[in-house]
Amino acid sequence: MPVVSSNYKGPPFYYMNGHFETIIPSMSRKIEGVNYQREQIETPDDDFLNLDWLKNGHEKLLIISHGLEGGSDRHYVKAMAKLFTENGWDVLAWNNRSCNGEMNRQRILYHHAASYDVRTVVDHAMAVGSYDEVAMVGMSMGGGQTIRYLGEEPGFGLPQQIKKAVAISVPCSLPESVDTLGLRSNKVYEKRFLNKLKDKLRRKAAQYPDIDIARLDEVKTLEAFDEIYSAPLHGFSSRADFYVHCNPFPFISKISKELLILNALNDPLLVGNCYPYELAKGMSNLHLEAPERGGHVGFVIGGSEYTYSELRTLEFLTETPMR
Repeated sequence: MPVVSSNYKGPPFYYMNGHFETIIPSMSRKIEGVNYQREQIETPDDDFLNLDWLKNGHEKLLIISHGLEGGSDRHYVKAMAKLFTENGWDVLAWNNRSCNGEMNRQRILYHHAASYDVRTVVDHAMAVGSYDEVAMVGMSMGGGQTIRYLGEEPGFGLPQQIKKAVAISVPCSLPESVDTLGLRSNKVYEKRFLNKLKDKLRRKAAQYPDIDIARLDEVKTLEAFDEIYSAPLHGFSSRADFYVHCNPFPFISKISKELLILNALNDPLLVGNCYPYELAKGMSNLHLEAPERGGHVGFVIGGSEYTYSELRTLEFLTETPMR
């Protein structure tokens, strides 16, 4: 399907560029009235996941996957959950291992390719609920996890209730996206991620004393962190190997469900194949929307409680014909 024309007109005038559109909502946006019911479930490898539900007895379920070092408490998750609850959906916002709660049990943490945890969440939701329709939405890293889960369908199969999905501000080409964090203009994002990940690794080392964190204070870049810690912790020989494995791009063409990718052209963390134009031209079920503005998980609309990405997700999942 050709690239979808976007109706997003952009944020208010004082959001001067993609950085403002990314940072201001992250720092200042507050979403009230979302009261989750938490459920903790076990994983096949003797770990656990924390699931946050909004249950109202609806026949439709939205499953939300958050971004790097995020969680169900982030503004973009709570707003999406609130909007869909107001429009006749149950909502399940899950938290990756070690995110938005206590440290997980196993040695590993989480990463962009943790589709095995997405599968555990979906399978659990199918087992405990009786939903006629299930949709998925992922933001940033969560979008990559969602794409991988859907693209693995030939090998694993998907519940027939899953019809459609949305990926917002998703690093479709992870190696290229990671490279943007080395830019001087993006150091604020790298520092934020790095500080949180360092703190998390210290807590993990307290569980597993053989994890050597002697060099941790010397690490100044996310690439160095991934080379020294993330890659070996998750069984990879190098960060390059890690990034290739975690890359969502090869899975896009394998997806048979209706998928909307919403990536802003001024997103400071996306470049190159993060905008899969050629794939969109050749896939009838892939809808690529790339507005000029939006930043990274921004898409602010002046005077609205909800962002364009949230309203667009509701529109797409409600109106797009099912396959």
